[in-house]
Amino acid sequence: MTNINLQDFLRTRRSIRRFKTDLVPDSVISEILLTSTFAPSAHHRQPWRFVVLKNDSAKQHLADSMANAFEKDLQQDNLPQAEIDKLIQRSKSRINGAPVVIMLCLDMTDMNQYEDKKRNRAEFLTATQSVANAGMQLLLAAHAEGLGSVWVCSPIFAQETVQQALDIPKTWEPQAMFLIGYPADAPKVRERKSLEEIVKFV
Repeated sequence: MTNINLQDFLRTRRSIRRFKTDLVPDSVISEILLTSTFAPSAHHRQPWRFVVLKNDSAKQHLADSMANAFEKDLQQDNLPQAEIDKLIQRSKSRINGAPVVIMLCLDMTDMNQYEDKKRNRAEFLTATQSVANAGMQLLLAAHAEGLGSVWVCSPIFAQETVQQALDIPKTWEPQAMFLIGYPADAPKVRERKSLEEIVKFV
């Protein structure tokens, strides 16, 4: 990091889905997690929770459990079974192929509670924003360690399944999953929308 411009560093982060088999040291994982906890959060309540999976059997159990829930959803969408099987296999292989899987969860226990639905919904959204901040910080921390990672949103579609598979408290609501390891190949640069498309100055 000493010889690279911060803007360049931020712009070179990529989503990595294929990893080498090299193990990631526990000390590096701890460093990444610690850095992620320095993210900003609403009321400084720090509603993020993390579950780290390195054991192959634990990853396999999570992959199988999520695949079962995923398959049911895809069947409801009336996708051909052959396509469903392909998507399921890809999902499972990605989870099992990652040296480290980190499940990012939201815990509302310490957040404010109000008498009206409007403010309670707003409070929930501020908490999810806080957790997302920690997730982005985690990705950047992994990047700083020379690791590749990818943000996977699917756990939010199968929260109860993930909770049961990981044996975590009901208050820990799965939000995202990060697959982490040393990159197996150099990622391509993907096109970004221009500022003219997404920004309005007033």
